[in-house]
Amino acid sequence: MINKNLRILIADPQHFQRLNIERMLNQLGYFRIVPVQSFDELDTLTHFSCNPFDLLIVSSTLVDALEIDLDAFCRDNPLIRHALIYDCQQAQLLPMPQALQVSLAGTPESQSLKSLMAIVDPPWQRHVLRVLPWLRELSRGRVG
Repeated sequence: MINKNLRILIADPQHFQRLNIERMLNQLGYFRIVPVQSFDELDTLTHFSCNPFDLLIVSSTLVDALEIDLDAFCRDNPLIRHALIYDCQQAQLLPMPQALQVSLAGTPESQSLKSLMAIVDPPWQRHVLRVLPWLRELSRGRVG
């Protein structure tokens, strides 16, 4: 079962692209998604929010006209746990302490988002209901 409490932020100047990524995440079962269209909105949400975002999916075209190092912005922001930067010159995996930061050359497709979410929301971390043996015996009336 997926963690439906993950907070995801999508930042892209193109409405269709934000909508497409949000739809793919919805198909994977993630619904706590905030789409933004400008760096100012992104900056505001990631500096004045009470709760961190578990994943930021951002297009590098968002900061093309600005002199902002998007890699450093994601790495140095304590309210961003994981980041996917797409539309980059080259794909790369950047080290972040206790987190993951990925850069893609193109836009993310369904399979790459599915693989990314398996890392951000790993199955072994998901909450699983365990029945303890003594509790099972108690429910059957065998514990004395």
